[in-house]
Amino acid sequence: MRLLAVIIFALMMAACNQEQDITGSTPECPMRTYSSFNPREMNQCVAACKACDHGNTVTCTTSCTLKGAH
Repeated sequence: MRLLAVIIFALMMAACNQEQDITGSTPECPMRTYSSFNPREMNQCVAACKACDHGNTVTCTTSCTLKGAH
């Protein structure tokens, strides 16, 4: 019974983070939209979020604000 619990726990932990870490990478999609993309500029950040991440105005504005855009 303990072996089964350990196996299930190990499988759950292995499935938790399938997302690759992209910290520090160059955002390709926004760079195609804007030649000099500035993620700190609210208009550019929201437009890139909508086009590249398929977000809407509310979620993109929130995301950009949390990233430090003004």
